[in-house]
Amino acid sequence: MNINRLRQIPSVDRLLDQEVVQELIDAFGRQQTVDALREVLDAVRDEVREGAAVPESGSLAARAAHRLEARLAPTLRPVINATGVIIHTNLGRAPLSKRAREAMDAVSGGYSTLEYDLEAGGRGQRTVHAERLLRQLTGAESALVVNNNAGAVLLALTGLAQGRGVVISRGQLVEIGGGFRVPDVMAQSGAALIEVGTTNRTHLYDYENALEAHEDAALILRAHHSNFRVIGFTSEPSLRELVALGERHGLPVMDDVGSGALLETEAYGLAHEPMVQESVEGGAAVVCFSGDKLLGGPQAGIIVGEAAYVDPLKSHPLTRALRPDKLCLVGLQETLLHYARGEAVEAIPVWRMMATPLAVIEERATRWQKRLAQVSVASERVDGRSTVGGGSLPGETLPTRLVSLPTEHPNRLAGALREGDPPVIGRIEDDRLVLDPRTVQEDEEESLLDSVARATREIEDL
Repeated sequence: MNINRLRQIPSVDRLLDQEVVQELIDAFGRQQTVDALREVLDAVRDEVREGAAVPESGSLAARAAHRLEARLAPTLRPVINATGVIIHTNLGRAPLSKRAREAMDAVSGGYSTLEYDLEAGGRGQRTVHAERLLRQLTGAESALVVNNNAGAVLLALTGLAQGRGVVISRGQLVEIGGGFRVPDVMAQSGAALIEVGTTNRTHLYDYENALEAHEDAALILRAHHSNFRVIGFTSEPSLRELVALGERHGLPVMDDVGSGALLETEAYGLAHEPMVQESVEGGAAVVCFSGDKLLGGPQAGIIVGEAAYVDPLKSHPLTRALRPDKLCLVGLQETLLHYARGEAVEAIPVWRMMATPLAVIEERATRWQKRLAQVSVASERVDGRSTVGGGSLPGETLPTRLVSLPTEHPNRLAGALREGDPPVIGRIEDDRLVLDPRTVQEDEEESLLDSVARATREIEDL
């Protein structure tokens, strides 16, 4: 009997004549569709041998469509960030400004002046892009852009201290997301680690003693604490003190400030985040920072400082391996132009989110509640805190208003929201799913509310 049923299973050629399968071919390509149909038919034959009935042809096409959608679905997709974490590392860190996105789109669609000098009519250097703006905004003599800040630190250490010693406080030997450890990067650069002081207290005389004991020292390194904070009985020398010490010993100071803040965070109710301009003005010979944290641009590592130290890095062999592409450079250039025009707080999303008054967030949360009530979705407005994230301003939060979605199954609802298009990422707090308007952009609201309504219905139907 199974043999008779096996004969009833249609062939691939027969299925290819169906209109619904032709639509799959149009959407996914002939070869991908044929492969999916063969896989489905192989599975059906095994099921029929086990006693199952032969599915209808439409069911077979639907199963093939499901396989194709799963197989060819992109894994890098836009999401709506309703977590309240402004610089969310897992969600791509800083969203770009409208002008930055438009500039990247314009450059990606054709040819560009990436390494072409229009005035000379010949080969140019990609290192010039964004350099003028970086010098102007930070006060540095020279600037270089690479693909991320880990690369910037690696390049600077390799170019300035390979085979020699680098003095750093034990309290700054940090590990940040993805397993990036300062000691490991230093070892990879070929520089020798010279630890001084203790985890919580390092004095200037600790640096002095180390320099006197290590004649091969090449530089003094100060590294940001990133995503943790040491509090209580603590002390560290200031940058100016380290620079003065370095001058007495003929050594430069390198400052890894991490987040790349060009504006004062205290203006928005947050603690002071070290600014790049402060490091340059304080005498650091080399300053490294990220492009996609508080700077608010694309992923990039930026090195600014004295020309005597930065310029040689531009021709270092490692620079080619770390160089940024045209999309990074044009996006960074447009981001820096916002600062030059004095419009960064309004135009750059991370700064706009930090600067948004609580009253505006309250208004948005109220609007969400009303819209959800119209589609019979219950919600509550509760007090909460947003965080900066991305290794910037550890422990600092901003007051916000959260939209809480009462449900007995918050994890199930969170999963249903993640399955939407686009996915919505909220956070579970005190056994409830909450959404923070601070990190949801205005043009995402409609999609978010539609997704909440759909996801709520789905879990109610289970």
